[in-house]
Amino acid sequence: MRSGLARRALAAALVSLLAAAGCGVQPSDAIDAGDPPSGFVAPPRKIILYLVKDGRLRMVTRPDRRLPPADTLALLAAKPTASERARGLTTEVPPEAAPFSLAAEPTGHVKVTLSTPAGDLSTLAVDQIVCTVAAMAPESRVQITVAGAGQSVGPRDCPR
Repeated sequence: MRSGLARRALAAALVSLLAAAGCGVQPSDAIDAGDPPSGFVAPPRKIILYLVKDGRLRMVTRPDRRLPPADTLALLAAKPTASERARGLTTEVPPEAAPFSLAAEPTGHVKVTLSTPAGDLSTLAVDQIVCTVAAMAPESRVQITVAGAGQSVGPRDCPR
């Protein structure tokens, strides 16, 4: 009985040794792969939102989830994140303002349409929308009109 157990253990050890020794990897010198990568590396993209703290606009960044512009504006109508609320940030854009739509004109004018009367929004809510839209096109100065339910506010630019 003992010799059978010893044979099995010896066979298992030999199989393991052969498997490790016969894996086919041969030693070699370093292989030249050329120069390391170089050039411009774009920084990670961020979503820029304007929230409110102490009655003033505050720019906030969030990781970019590749949201369409209208969905980015919908973030203003949602509650700030827990960490943003912990820092005292709020939003003046009411939840019923969503969904939003955006229409850009070749003249550099953008019309944002919301689901509630534009005239019912506070000045800070309009500024939150205007500045968030302006941040989507930082390389150009745009005029933004906020419209909804037959009312409009603007055109405006971000009062940074």
